[in-house]
Amino acid sequence: MAPQETRLIFKHIDEEGYTNDIDCYVKNGGYEQLKKAVTMKPEDICAEVLTSGVRGRGGAGFPAGMKWKFLDRKSGKPIYLVCNADESEPGTFKDRQIIHQDPHQLIEGMMCAAFAIQAKLAFIYIRGEFFQGYKILERAIEEAREKNFLGDNILGSGYSCDIIVHRGAGAYICGEETGLIESLEGFRANPRIKPPYFPAALGAYQCPTIVNNVETLCDVKHIIEMGGEGFAKIGTPGNTGTRIWCVSGHVQKPGYYEFACSDVTLGQLIYDVCGGLKPGRKLKAVIPGGSSAKILRADERFTGKLKDGTEFDWGIEDIPMDFDSLAAVGSMSGSGGVIVMDDTTDMVEALANINYFYAHESCGQCTPCREGVPWMRKVTQRMVDGEAREEDADLLKSIADQIAGRTICAFGEAASWPVQSFIAKFKDEFVEKAKEQAARRKEGKEVAKETTLI
Repeated sequence: MAPQETRLIFKHIDEEGYTNDIDCYVKNGGYEQLKKAVTMKPEDICAEVLTSGVRGRGGAGFPAGMKWKFLDRKSGKPIYLVCNADESEPGTFKDRQIIHQDPHQLIEGMMCAAFAIQAKLAFIYIRGEFFQGYKILERAIEEAREKNFLGDNILGSGYSCDIIVHRGAGAYICGEETGLIESLEGFRANPRIKPPYFPAALGAYQCPTIVNNVETLCDVKHIIEMGGEGFAKIGTPGNTGTRIWCVSGHVQKPGYYEFACSDVTLGQLIYDVCGGLKPGRKLKAVIPGGSSAKILRADERFTGKLKDGTEFDWGIEDIPMDFDSLAAVGSMSGSGGVIVMDDTTDMVEALANINYFYAHESCGQCTPCREGVPWMRKVTQRMVDGEAREEDADLLKSIADQIAGRTICAFGEAASWPVQSFIAKFKDEFVEKAKEQAARRKEGKEVAKETTLI
C-alpha cells in the first residue's frame, strides 16, 4: 500500500477549482495567520519557529529558528528578509509550483516572518527564467497590498513592510545566499567570505538579513497556526514538518509529493508512490537531493548510527526520506530533487552531463572552481567522445578532492560531490569504458561519440 501524503504546503496545489487569486485564497482561510501574527509579540513568533525545529528546505537543512536567532538586532540598522526563489538545483521543481498555484501562501508566510524579525522591507529573488512566476507574484503582491496585507500600517497594527520581486539573470550561484545578496545589490554574484559576511549580521546593503527558501517561509504560517510544538509533532525529532520531494528520471509517475519527514522510504517513494520503473528495468542508482547530492548505488547496504545513536542496516529502498537518514548514508536531502536511474543509464554520460552544468555555472571567483570544474568537464567530455584513458577515473577523483573544501562557498562541494561519488560507486564502468575505447582505437576503429553536450 502506498503511504499517504501529508499535504500541508501543497494542500491546494492541483486542487480542482482552486485559483491563485486573493479571493480564492482568503475564502480558504488565507491571511488568517497574518492577522494572528500581528497581534503577537515578534519574539514569541521567533520562539515558536525555534520550537518547531523546522529546517531550511533549500539545501543545507539549517534550522530556520536558529538562523533567526543569530540576527543582529543591536546594530540599529534596517533588517531585511529575502526569499530565495531561485530554485536552480537540477532535479528540483517544487517552489515554482507554489509560486504558480498558491502565491499568496508564500506572501503570507513572508509577512509573518518579516513581522517576527521586524523587517521593514522584504525581497523575493526569483530565477530570471521564471517569467510567468514573476508576473504571478507581481499581481499577487498588488492584490495583497490593496487589502492591506502588506504595505503601510498592515491590518492597523502599526507595522509596515513591503515586498519587492527581483529577477535574477539565471545563475546557479545565486542560489547561494551571499551570491544572491550580491546580485540583489546589482553586482556580479560572487559569494562573500564568511566570516565576516554572515547575512544575519552583514547581509543586504551591509545590514542584518535573513535569507530563507520558498518552502521554508511557507512553513512559517503553518507554525503560527498550529504552534511550534504542534508542528514539531509532524515527522520525527530533528526532522519535523513535511517535505516536498520532486521525483524525476526513470519512474512511471514523476512529479512532486509532500510527506511528513520520515513517513516515506526511498523504496516506497519510487515504487508505491511513483509507480516504479518501466517494465523490465531494474533500479541502478538514485541521487536523492538534487544533482549536487552524492549518488546512492541500488545494490549496496548502508550501516551505521544515526545522530540519536540508533543503529541501522538498510538497503537503498529502506532509507527514510529525511535530513538525518540521508546524511547518515553518505548523501543529503538537499533541495528535495530525487533523480532515479535505471539499468539503462550510462554513468559516464550522466556524470559528463552534470559536469557540463557545473562548469557552465561556476562564478570563477575561486581558483579551484575556476580551473578544476572545467577540467573535470573536459575529462568526462573526452570520455564520451571516445578518447577515454584508463587513468581518467583516478584523475577525476584527484581533481574533485582538490576542489572540495577549498572554496569560498559550497559550490566547490556541489561540483565535486557528484564526481567523488560516481567514481566511488561506479569506477568499474569508467575503467571498462576506457579499456573498450582504447582497444577500438588500437584496432583502428572509429569510436562513435555517445552524446553531444551543448
